[in-house]
Amino acid sequence: MHELSITQNILNIVNEHAQRAGAQRITIINLVVGELTGFIDDSIQFYFDMLSPGTLSEGAKLAIRRVPARIRCRACSEEFELRDFNWVCPQCSAIGGDVIQGREFLVESIEVE
Repeated sequence: MHELSITQNILNIVNEHAQRAGAQRITIINLVVGELTGFIDDSIQFYFDMLSPGTLSEGAKLAIRRVPARIRCRACSEEFELRDFNWVCPQCSAIGGDVIQGREFLVESIEVE
């Protein structure tokens, strides 16, 4: 359900920027979505299809680039990709760490006509 409000925010942002640029319509919206956001691509697309008619974004393609989660071990500073939510450092076997990538959620760019 979080995807509904997030998708509405995406539409507000891209439509505002496209309108300021004098665009006739938006053709592609490039999104960056981190693995740890919990957002589901199909849900974002569903809400986008529901909310975009009648806006500059109607008919635009959503291009979603997923960013994997990366962790920095607090014990040895090793950086590793989080796989299957396994928070064990492959270098020193310490548990946990700091998230350094994977929480991103942003409009990277838009393409307009």
